[in-house]
Amino acid sequence: MRLDKFLANAGCGTRTEVKQLIKKGRVTVNGETVKKADMKIDHAAGTVAVNGEVVLYEPVVYLMLNKPQGVISATEDARHDTVVDLLPDYRHYDLHPVGRLDKDTEGLLILTNDGQFSHEVLSPRKHVDKTYYARIDGRVTAETITQFNEGLILDDGYKTMPARLKIVTSGAISEVEVTIQEGKFHQVKRMFSAVGMTVSYLQRIQMGGLPLDRSLQPGQYKLLTAEDINRVKNK
Repeated sequence: MRLDKFLANAGCGTRTEVKQLIKKGRVTVNGETVKKADMKIDHAAGTVAVNGEVVLYEPVVYLMLNKPQGVISATEDARHDTVVDLLPDYRHYDLHPVGRLDKDTEGLLILTNDGQFSHEVLSPRKHVDKTYYARIDGRVTAETITQFNEGLILDDGYKTMPARLKIVTSGAISEVEVTIQEGKFHQVKRMFSAVGMTVSYLQRIQMGGLPLDRSLQPGQYKLLTAEDINRVKNK
């Protein structure tokens, strides 16, 4: 990896800023001052320091965010705050959200710079569950459970994969948990629309075997461990 890219990815500044640090002789590699920004380094085998402080580099990171309402699941947007805007300390890692939550949907969202992980989690062939808590305007019944289990025809003619529906409370306003393995646009809302009901509140509470950390307030986040990542992939 180029030295300037390594330093930028590690949060030492923009590419322009770190080039200035290198030019001024404030960067060392294995104790030797270097002046070439394009110098190739092996961050696993060498030691890089800026102003005498060793730079630690995490090539891949995974974060759990409790996404608040009003924020979009994107890396940048000219009009709205994005989930990446909520993570200023990790902006240099070029993170992306693993899937998306609608602007008015809250809950568990994973952000990472590991594209292969995202593919594994999002592919329907991998059968990774995504579980949501929802409040529904309408009475959810055993018949509704059967309809979800059989798959529903959405407004564009697409038939969903079977989904699991659990009734928490049933009444004029029902509370449910629904588990899907796909991520179609507004899918949960459109599934309930297909059975004549409306979602008034939606929160993702689990991905695979990893639940939302309830100690995280909306907008807060934490680093995930290797064990956490394995729980996402395994139910």
